[in-house]
Amino acid sequence: MAVEHILFNSLRFIVRQHPELPDELERSLDHLWDHADDGTRDDEALREIARKFLKSLRAES
Repeated sequence: MAVEHILFNSLRFIVRQHPELPDELERSLDHLWDHADDGTRDDEALREIARKFLKSLRAES
């Protein structure tokens, strides 16, 4: 929880100076994948979590 808080607030700070960052990060999500090597692997679920994170970041900006 602490790492997520620090990461989110750091990104929020950066986005104020670089408002294009959320769009750039969203374009990179196709390359994001779940590292599980068993039946629990779910690449799309991982990408959806990242999309929600970016949506929150945009709402804060």
